[in-house]
Amino acid sequence: MSSNQQLFEQSKRVIPGGVNSPVRAFHAVGGTPRFIDRARGAHIWDSENKKYIDYVCSWGPLILGHTHPEVIAAIEGALQNGVSFGAPTRLELEMAHTLCSLLPSMEQVRLVSSGTEATMSALRLARGFTGRDKIIKFEGCYHGHADALLVKAGSGALTLGQPSSAGVPVGASQDTLVLDYNNIAQIDATFLTYGDHIAAVIVEPIAGNMNLILPAMEFLQTLRERCTQYGAVLIFDEVMTGFRVGLKGAQGLFDIAPDLTTLGKIVGGGLPLAAFGGRAEIMQRLAPCGPVYQAGTLSGNPIAVSAGLATLRLIQAPGFYDRLATTTRRLIEGLCEAADKHYVAFSAQAVGALFGFYFRKEIPQDFAQGMTCNRQDFNQFFHFMLERGIYFAPSAFEAGFVSSAHGTKEIEETLLAADEAFAYLAR
Repeated sequence: MSSNQQLFEQSKRVIPGGVNSPVRAFHAVGGTPRFIDRARGAHIWDSENKKYIDYVCSWGPLILGHTHPEVIAAIEGALQNGVSFGAPTRLELEMAHTLCSLLPSMEQVRLVSSGTEATMSALRLARGFTGRDKIIKFEGCYHGHADALLVKAGSGALTLGQPSSAGVPVGASQDTLVLDYNNIAQIDATFLTYGDHIAAVIVEPIAGNMNLILPAMEFLQTLRERCTQYGAVLIFDEVMTGFRVGLKGAQGLFDIAPDLTTLGKIVGGGLPLAAFGGRAEIMQRLAPCGPVYQAGTLSGNPIAVSAGLATLRLIQAPGFYDRLATTTRRLIEGLCEAADKHYVAFSAQAVGALFGFYFRKEIPQDFAQGMTCNRQDFNQFFHFMLERGIYFAPSAFEAGFVSSAHGTKEIEETLLAADEAFAYLAR
């Protein structure tokens, strides 16, 4: 049996950083990433056969927990018919009907293979539909690694964004405007200055990539009003929130209809599948109907679609989200109680089965506030919990996830370890 450290050293010789997605490398928290061998329900086991309660859930897709028997059965059944056809299937039609029936704002939808592909395609479509170039995004929101979206704020509120990754040409970001999340005054000022040139606003309606940040209701309402006023396309990036915060996503929770929505994670049931869709008049601009080109060899892959359909059927069970929300609330309330008991600066919140906790007294409202969390305390807490078999995201700036497989036993074990962790931090 190889240790996690041995596997990591071997991986670094043939994989950049030893991982296939940067946050997995544990750079933010230090130490050795866990190489996972197997999983079931709310638990994962690493290469050293150590068991963990998993609050990463593959970064969100596994709302039913790992290896749910009905999802596995759907995958196995689909495998008997072939793994890929490069042609239309009944399963794709069923998935499209399902998504359009669950999300009222979605009149038509196209399947793709990743969240990055979905957001990249939605923005191209918005530009093709409006004939405009500029887009608005918000500091701290992540929409995949397309060039125009790997952008940070410039030096002023209305300056054009600057590339946040090497390899992104300045020209790729020259039409991206980066504003502060929840800052309504900036939205109004930006539309006043650039309104007739703005093709789209893309936003996480509940931010999950600068930890969990909730929107002010007026923030989302203002986005809807300004996009309507100026003829821009409002894109809700619900790759993370779609079917995790509720059956109708964040747009159902806040009763705000975007023009386009991007989905991922849960729609694939743990396999690579994503989607973008919205108003039919916009979607009809896509090839072969219109001039906006988008294509993908594995789009609508039958194995991934089967897993996604099984997941979407199961989450529609009566009381499913109520039970999930109760479990998630018990987790964050218990964490806050334990932190208060030991006088550790800490706060937490949750929406549906999505949660965030912060090593600061008050819940942050935007990216800048989120960056003031005590990272040293988080790192110590993370490793203390990891050693006791509790697997949180290896970064202070990532949201956490609860699945229907997490029960009273898992929550109690987590809170017992957390009490010890906060006591350790308070020494």
